[in-house]
Amino acid sequence: MQQSVKSRREAPLRTPTGLSEQAVKDISAGATTLLADVFALYLKTKNFHWHMSGANFRDYHLMLDDHGDALFAMTDPLAERVRKIGGATLRSIGDIARRQRIEDNDADFVHPHEMLAELRDDNGALVASMRSLHDTCDEHGDVATASLLENWIDESERRVWFLFEILRNTNS
Repeated sequence: MQQSVKSRREAPLRTPTGLSEQAVKDISAGATTLLADVFALYLKTKNFHWHMSGANFRDYHLMLDDHGDALFAMTDPLAERVRKIGGATLRSIGDIARRQRIEDNDADFVHPHEMLAELRDDNGALVASMRSLHDTCDEHGDVATASLLENWIDESERRVWFLFEILRNTNS
């Protein structure tokens, strides 16, 4: 018997997985919120990259480009992991805006050290969110998602470290 178009559109996304229904719900929710944060931080990083100015322009501009690339590289594996375990993930820019915890910065001008301090703090918040999601994965025995998070935590801590060292002797 052939499914109607309407019934296919309304069919749940039930990917076979060894995780419980509650695990899929908890991990998918956490990972999708994390994904919204990653997109928000990616765009903020690119915003600051595009609007960087001052004596260290070249170094900061290139560093933020690298940081943006690392953040963007997280997005597809994170979204696909949610789908692999049977969850649903982001669908639009509006969906990101509703879920993100990383605040946007739409100011016309931000001093370079303020940009770097904000990104340092935001990357630190991202690390904390990933650790929290890792705990959720551990509770449910999802070693694959936890493994992805471990690498991203390390990469994010590196970004925090670089930004911290740049700002060490400033008042930011």
